[in-house]
Amino acid sequence: MRQRRSRAIWEITLKCNLACVHCGSRAARSRTRELSTAEALDLVRQLAGAGIDEVALIGGEAFLRRDWLEIAAEIVRRGMLCTMVTGGYGISARLAKQMKAAGIAQCSVSIDGLEQTHDYLRGRENSWKAAFQSIENLENAGIVTTCNTQLNRLSMPELSGVYESIRAAGVKAWQLQMTVPMGNAADNWKILLQPYELLELFPQLAKLAVRAREDGIWLIPGNNVGYFGPFERTLRGGGARTFWTGCKAGLNCLGIEADGAVKGCPSLPTDSYTGGNIREKSLREIVETSAELNINIENSTGHLWGFCKTCEFAEICRGGCSWTAHTFFGRRGNNPYCHHRALVQRARGKRERLVLKTGAPGRPFDYGEFEIIEEETG
Repeated sequence: MRQRRSRAIWEITLKCNLACVHCGSRAARSRTRELSTAEALDLVRQLAGAGIDEVALIGGEAFLRRDWLEIAAEIVRRGMLCTMVTGGYGISARLAKQMKAAGIAQCSVSIDGLEQTHDYLRGRENSWKAAFQSIENLENAGIVTTCNTQLNRLSMPELSGVYESIRAAGVKAWQLQMTVPMGNAADNWKILLQPYELLELFPQLAKLAVRAREDGIWLIPGNNVGYFGPFERTLRGGGARTFWTGCKAGLNCLGIEADGAVKGCPSLPTDSYTGGNIREKSLREIVETSAELNINIENSTGHLWGFCKTCEFAEICRGGCSWTAHTFFGRRGNNPYCHHRALVQRARGKRERLVLKTGAPGRPFDYGEFEIIEEETG
C-alpha cells in the first residue's frame, strides 16, 4: 500500500437505541444494505492484510447488530486490537462479560454533560445513569474503559462536573471533540459554539488537562480541538514536539460505513470523501487508487482559503480538521474552530460569528452551509 494505515473505525450498523440531538450520521435504523456476516468477516481479513493494527467498532450502536461479537472475535483472531465506542445505553453485566470473552480490549462511553444535559443531548431519559452503569459493568468485566465528550454550548459550562463524574467512575482516558454541524447537529446548530467562545473554552480545557495528568487520566483532544494557541502543548501532552501537524484523514486511519463505503476518516461527509465500496473493489485497490482517500498524501496547502490561507502556521496545520471546515462551508481548508485564529481576531478588535445560510437535506453525514460574519468588538 502507498501509505500504511494503522487504525480503522468501522460503523458496523446505523441502528441505534438513542436519538442524539448532535448525531452526525442521523443514526436510528439500519442502513438499507448493511454488510452481511460473510462480507463483514471478509473485510476483517482484508483489514488485517492491509496492516491495520486496531479496529474500532462504532454505530449507530454497534452491539445492536446481531453478529457483532462474531465480528469482534474475528478481528482479534486476525491479530488486531478490537475496541469500541458506545452510547452506553444497555451494556449489561452479562453483555460486558461476552465482550471480554470476544476479546474487546477497550471501550469508550459517551458522556455529554451532567445528567439533565446528557439526557437531552442523547434524546433519552435515564441515558446518563445507563451510561455510568455500563462503565461499571465494563470495568468489572476487565475491559479498559474511557469516555468521550462533545464540546458545545450546553456541555461547556459543565466540563468540570463531567470530569469529576468520570474520574469517580475510574476511567483511564477522556477524549474531547467539538460538535460540528453535521446530521442532526446541522438541524440544531444553535447549540454549537461560536468561534469567539473558544477564548473561554481553551483555558478551561488547559486546567482540566493539568488536573487529569495529576490524576493519571489521559485527556485526549480530538482532531478538531486546537490549534497553536498558548495551551497547545498542554493539551497534547506537554512535550516540546506535541503540536498539531495537519489532518490525518487517509494517512493513519480509515473510516468504513455499514454498507461497505470506505473513507479516509469516519466523520467525513460520505458524498465527497468516499473512495469506493468493498462490494465493488478490494480494500487494497480502494486505498491505493482513490483520490478521496489520499487528499493528505502530499501535505500541500493548495486547498487552503480564507483566514487559514494567510495563517503563519499554514504549512504545518494545513487548515486543521477537514471534517469541521467542510461541514461549515462545503469544502475543507478554512477552519473557524481554531484557538489561534480567535486570539488573532481579538487582538485586531474583531470576532467571527457563524450563521446558517442553507439547511441540511436530512441524510446521514449531511450538512448545510454557513457564512462567517466578522464583527467589531469595540
